[in-house]
Formats: sequence, structure tokens, C-alpha cells
Amino acid sequence: MAKDGFLPRLALVTLAAMLVVLVWRGVPLLEAVLGSPPGEPRAILPRGDLASSEQTTIALFEGARDSVVSITTESRVVDFWTRNAYDVPRGSGSGFIWDARGHVVTNNHVIEGATRALVRLADGRAYPARLVGTAPEHDLAVLRIDAGAEQPLPLAVGISKDLQVGQSVFAIGNPFGLDWTLTTGIVSALDRQLPGQRGAVIRGLIQTDAAINPGNSGGPLLDSAGRLIGVNTAIYSPSGSSAGIGFAVPVDTVNRVVPQLIATGRYAPPTLGVAHDPRGDAMLARAGISGAMVLDVTPGGPADAAGLRAARITPDGRLSLGDVIVSLDGAPIGGSDDLRAALDQRQAGDAVTLGIRRGDRRIEVTVTLAAGM
Repeated sequence: MAKDGFLPRLALVTLAAMLVVLVWRGVPLLEAVLGSPPGEPRAILPRGDLASSEQTTIALFEGARDSVVSITTESRVVDFWTRNAYDVPRGSGSGFIWDARGHVVTNNHVIEGATRALVRLADGRAYPARLVGTAPEHDLAVLRIDAGAEQPLPLAVGISKDLQVGQSVFAIGNPFGLDWTLTTGIVSALDRQLPGQRGAVIRGLIQTDAAINPGNSGGPLLDSAGRLIGVNTAIYSPSGSSAGIGFAVPVDTVNRVVPQLIATGRYAPPTLGVAHDPRGDAMLARAGISGAMVLDVTPGGPADAAGLRAARITPDGRLSLGDVIVSLDGAPIGGSDDLRAALDQRQAGDAVTLGIRRGDRRIEVTVTLAAGM
């Protein structure tokens, strides 16, 4: 009997406690509503400090905003009938200040085909830009502006080789012309690849669920320390708008490609001094062989010095297979694209070990890479 009476009493005590809490929380709100004279604005309910995560995000945006730019492009059109030439708007995108000399990094597809580009800073100032160089294989381009002594500071540069899935990221850009928009998300995946321009494949991309839309292209992807870790380059979406799958060129690639664009106007990865292309891959595939066929060896080049042998045509018109590169520093090479991607990760002067299929033998040779031409 005592047990039967205890449970109802416990339920009543719990209900009473809930009523006390509701009254304690609800009375001030009710007084605020009922106490306002008719036709007057509602009384403001004070709030506490922003959460630490909100304060961090705000500080990150305010610290990076001035280094992000908006880019609009125009193309020169010649009227067929009058032969008059005039500029028409072509598109828009984003970019960011790279260094103190006014270099601006963006995507190649943002400026490709344009005859004029205008860079607008966060404070409203706008400057005509000069094209410095492009690397379509990485969808990167460098412009230059002359903003004088009041040029914004460049973004701090981080690294991307140690990124982890789940890490927080922040994208700043100008989606649909809505200037200086901040979106947040995480690193969704690493080492993605997408079809690029002119049939090339862009490798090693960062995948993120931070909202990236048309107009974000060329803008920075930042880590939680406000450092540049990527350049937003593409979205995957049937509708053409953000579907939670965006891609960015990793900053390690940017930091390798951009200095060369600034110095020479173009990007050329280091070279072995051999010719290789998909035609050789197709011939090897028909023979059931995997690797990159050495179609030619540049006289005096690194491969020539290491004794690599090229394929040749015999007097009776048949192809005599030379060396086939099957690995580089232990990583398998399945074809010319793999070899090109592996070389792209190295620098001139690096010594690499090639695994070579030579007839029925497997040998290894060491080659010192030369600067690309």
C-alpha cells in the first residue's frame, strides 16, 4: 500500500516542480507582452554574450574579408554589320590578395576568354586587372592590380597535406553577385578528382559541404585559424546551385603553381625528358601491359642520362617496345595521366626512383628531374 501511494505523490511533486519552472520562465515574457502599450514596439529581451564559436567565426570573417575580391569580366565583341567593337559583360567570380605586390589568385575558368577584368575590393574601390598567367590543368590564374599603399593585406597561407575529414572550413566569395558571403562547413573528403578543361583531370581536390555557388569560384577556403587551405573551384549539382558538394584546389598545389605563374607567366611541372601520352597507354592496354610507354627520350635530358630507352619503329614498320614506366618512388604508374600527376607533385632537382619494365625484366633507375619547358 505504501508503494502504491508513493508513485502518485512523486508524480504530483514532479508536476508541481515543472509548473514552478514554467511560471518562473514565462512570467517575464508575459509581462513584456502585456505591458507594452497598444501600437508600440515590443520590449527588447536582452541576450547574453555570443557563443565562443560565434565569436571565432565573426573574427575569422572580419580578418579575411578585406583580402577577398570580386572579379567581373568582359569580352570584346565586333558587330558583324557595322564592324564596331564593344565590350559586353561576360561573368563574375571571386579571388583573393596573394602578396604585397598586388597579385590576385582566382580560377582560370573565371577569366578564360575575357578581354578585360575588373577587381573590386571590399571597401568599394575597383581596379583594372592585368593577366599574369594561367594554369588550366589546375584551374588557377593570377591577375595583378595596382592599389597603391592602401592595398589589402594578403591572406595567411596554411597547408593542405595534413587536412582531415571533419575539419571545419569557411568559404568567402560572391555567389550570384551577393558580395562577400560567408558559408561554413567541414572537409567532406580528400583527394577527389574532376574532369577539367581540355580533357585534363584535376586531381587532389578538397571536397566540402560549405555552400559554394556560381560566383564563389576563385574565392578562398579557410581553416578555423583563418589560413588559406584551398581555392573554391567547382560544385557538383544537377541544378547548378549548391547541393552540399563543392570542391577546392588544395593550397599545397596553389603554393606550388602560383609562384611559377608570377615568375614566368605559365606553369610547367618538372620533367623526366621523355614523351608519353594516352596513345601509348592504348597500345599498352591492347598488349595487356599497365604503365606509361616511353615514346621518345629528349637528348641530353634526365631520362637520357639515366639510360632510358624509347619505343622505335623497326625497318619493317612494326613498333618495337622500349621502356615502360610502371612506378615512381614506389607508387604504381598505370598510364601517362598517373605519371603526369606524380611529376606534378615534385620539383625540379628532385631525385626520383623509376620502376621500369624493359622487355621481360623489371629494373629501377634514379633520375634527377629537370625544370619543365
